[in-house]
Amino acid sequence: MRLAKYLAHAGVASRRAAESLIAAGRVSVDGRVVSDPALDVDEHSGVALDGRALAGAEPRLTLALYKPVGVLSTARDTHGRATVLDLVPAGGRRLYPVGRLDADSSGLILLTNDGELANLLTHPRFEVPKTYRAKLGGPPLDAQALARLCDGVELEDGLTAPAQARRLAAHELELTIHEGRNRQVRRMCAALGRPVQELRRVRFGPLALDGLGEGEHRLLSERELGLLRAL
Repeated sequence: MRLAKYLAHAGVASRRAAESLIAAGRVSVDGRVVSDPALDVDEHSGVALDGRALAGAEPRLTLALYKPVGVLSTARDTHGRATVLDLVPAGGRRLYPVGRLDADSSGLILLTNDGELANLLTHPRFEVPKTYRAKLGGPPLDAQALARLCDGVELEDGLTAPAQARRLAAHELELTIHEGRNRQVRRMCAALGRPVQELRRVRFGPLALDGLGEGEHRLLSERELGLLRAL
């Protein structure tokens, strides 16, 4: 098995993040730091991260979490702020979030130790849809604003891909995007003169936030995991 894939199966990180760990010189094989993510290894190769031996693949665990506002969607924070991992029992497993939600946004986020699944859900070429509900400032939503969101909005990093937009109320929007740019929904709405006041992610691919309260989580079923992999 390739080294980056081995790290992903060991629950260290997604495969892409594992490649970054290798490039940073944090991974060793049989006591020697290696730099080749394609190096062939197995459970007898003595793979270690930061000097700590990895036992190989651990049982897969994927959770859906309703992230509250103010909680960081990262595995750890150097300033001691609350993260999504503080809200779930990991049972000794090395969980990490799939994708990001801003600290000032709430809603559905996934936590997993399945690096292959994380890679599938975050790689740009798979275009996993994510649906948000936003409360907006500025003038009421009109047909022109919705059309611009659907056709694409020009941002400083380029035109956004076509989206699906639905008006829920004069100042409330449901928006589905297939990209993962930084603070994309907020920047799209701000470009239309309608700054986001509240933002909540209500769907991630086939999964919905339904049934979870803020800070609550649940284990994904095998059926749901199958739907995610089918994406």
